[in-house]
Amino acid sequence: MGMLDKWFGGHKDYPSLAADSEAQSHLDEVKAQLETLADEIKDPMEVVPADHAAYVFIGKPPTRFGLAWIHDGKLSNFKNLVEEKHLSPPRMEKLVDDLRDAYTHAKDAQRYKSTVGDRDVTVIPSESLEKEVQEIIRDVT
Repeated sequence: MGMLDKWFGGHKDYPSLAADSEAQSHLDEVKAQLETLADEIKDPMEVVPADHAAYVFIGKPPTRFGLAWIHDGKLSNFKNLVEEKHLSPPRMEKLVDDLRDAYTHAKDAQRYKSTVGDRDVTVIPSESLEKEVQEIIRDVT
């Protein structure tokens, strides 16, 4: 069914994230915000856990995707950032390209599955992806 998964939006059957892992501990810290996000959107979610934060690729990265992140107990997203910082179309395009590149750099990172609310999500506990996304967002803010 692997090829059909690619065509119909399925995802690979990744191993379950260990309940006692550092990544799960980070997810637990932002559980309420992740559950809110999972309730609001129906697209696939790929979560990059971080210390007291999480970055969430929404959709089908690296081609069509959005980004949300949780920091300081708040949920932010790409759309709000663009509006808040009045990003020009070229700057917005560069931001998307930079995020796409960051995601692509982590293509070989181990992925796991976990449950947020009542949905399965993919978890990418990659420190390098976390740092790259964090720097991209920090450069805009």
